[in-house]
Amino acid sequence: MPRFHRRALLALSLMAAVFGAQAQDIKERSFKLALQNPKGHPLATGAEKFAELVAARSGGKLKVNLFPGGTLGSDAASVSALQGGTIEIVVLNSGILASQVKDFEVFDFPFMFANAQEADAVVDGPLGQKLHARLADKGIVGLAYWELGFRSLTNSKRPVNKVEDIAGLKLRVIPNAINIDWVKALDANPTPLAFPELYAALEQKAVDGQENPVSVILANKFAEVQKYLTLTNHQYNPQSVIFSKKVWDSLGAPERKILQDAAVEAGRYQRQVSREASAGTIEQLKKAGMQVSELPPAEMAKLRERMKPVIEKHGAAIAATVAELQAELAKLRK
Repeated sequence: MPRFHRRALLALSLMAAVFGAQAQDIKERSFKLALQNPKGHPLATGAEKFAELVAARSGGKLKVNLFPGGTLGSDAASVSALQGGTIEIVVLNSGILASQVKDFEVFDFPFMFANAQEADAVVDGPLGQKLHARLADKGIVGLAYWELGFRSLTNSKRPVNKVEDIAGLKLRVIPNAINIDWVKALDANPTPLAFPELYAALEQKAVDGQENPVSVILANKFAEVQKYLTLTNHQYNPQSVIFSKKVWDSLGAPERKILQDAAVEAGRYQRQVSREASAGTIEQLKKAGMQVSELPPAEMAKLRERMKPVIEKHGAAIAATVAELQAELAKLRK
């Protein structure tokens, strides 16, 4: 047998021995994982990968049961259940965690990241880890960051070819202050609404539009109830994979390591799936009947200007975190 193959077999044997030894110390457990997007969305695909890795590395003793599509309730309800220990794992927009630790609001600032690589470097770096660590006092363990992506605008009323076209639209927003304020800054009408309620609100014309990454628009069939898509990429959403501290504290070191490592590894896979999928998503939305447009550079510059007062207002309360983020971004852009 060639030396290379002998080494490969030895490495596999060692890995099997390590995981086998870990599995002997692991009790059989099952965990519920809640997320808002449906099966087929890159986040659900990432969750499936996570469950697969956890099962493989625990010798089948740890099982992650997936509840996609908001079946266990809104993000707010899921976080509350996680803190109580009745849901063990939640995947959600990191910015939503501002209700627990205000500094997470920085992840909802419009036009903060120029590209996904910048976002990866920040959330996987010292700042992202520091923010996750601060959740412990709130009964939450931050395991890893995945991604939702860059958000764009849809509506059922009219094409948006300039910033002024947004004025007067009734737009669903994630229920937090910064999202309400940036919609107001565009002279539109913000309507805070939990995600599971969004499709029905669009279908019944209770709201005119919404904003989400194109992968979310496709996976949730918003093209059935929205005609116009404008590719604004106005906000990037990292996703936090969080775990119930109440349950985490009852786990042994081998179990914690499996869950932590699997969340990080599944995150790398999930980001790749998300970014590869986005390329063909716009064409699929066009085929589904959506009219797709992009704002000209001058209008995008105007959009950025209208957002600046919102960033300044909300940045004042978390100045240290904003300064740390801007310093990290400055290093990346050198």
